[in-house]
Amino acid sequence: MPDSLTLENRVAIVTGGGRGIGRAIALEFARRGASVLVNDKSGESVVCAEINDAGGKASCLKADISDFAEAQSLIKFAIDTFGDLHILVNNAGITRDGLILTMSEDDWDKVMAVNLKGTFNCSKAAVKHMIRKRYGRIINISSVAGQMGNAGQTNYASSKAGVIGFTKSLAREVASRSVTVNAIAPGFVDTEILKAMSPEILEAAVKLVPLGRKGKPEEIGYAAAFLASEEAAYITGQVLGVDGGMAMM
Repeated sequence: MPDSLTLENRVAIVTGGGRGIGRAIALEFARRGASVLVNDKSGESVVCAEINDAGGKASCLKADISDFAEAQSLIKFAIDTFGDLHILVNNAGITRDGLILTMSEDDWDKVMAVNLKGTFNCSKAAVKHMIRKRYGRIINISSVAGQMGNAGQTNYASSKAGVIGFTKSLAREVASRSVTVNAIAPGFVDTEILKAMSPEILEAAVKLVPLGRKGKPEEIGYAAAFLASEEAAYITGQVLGVDGGMAMM
């Protein structure tokens, strides 16, 4: 991606930005000039220090985006801290894998609450500001599992498929106010989630990738930076697969 894609004078929120894909997106946005609010439920994120030490602008806020009031506070905090809000990346997500015969109701509910309801909570608060300013970029992190399904992940795949439907519907609602809404569907990306898989299962999974390798978090960061940029102003309601070719359609 050319360095001409700038995010100077933009304010971004990245939920779940403390590690993995979220961390990579936050760092890439900051490298391109954005002021970044990193949301991290644990409150132990070191990403802000990385960004600020490199001369960027970042602030961190612990918030549970599955809680409507906390999500509202997150958006307000960004606007109060940086004076505006241009970009929202709904990245925060969890897994509670298991076959449906053994999956508990709580495992289903928690995944839906974070992955799908959290996307609604943050977007609802952000859209109000973006519509008034007549500008905005919302980028939702879905998954190849939401497009293809995955055994043992009925909850996760359903939540990520829901994110795609949410993306397309919201894009239609806010397009007249110059707010774009797009999704990124990563494949097998080298994050903590993959490290928890057994080597045998991971090896079999990578064989499903036409490009023959795992993705890098930074590659999701590049895609998000493009969708957040002015160069992507005529793109909305789309799902960008960054999956090595797994879900070719």
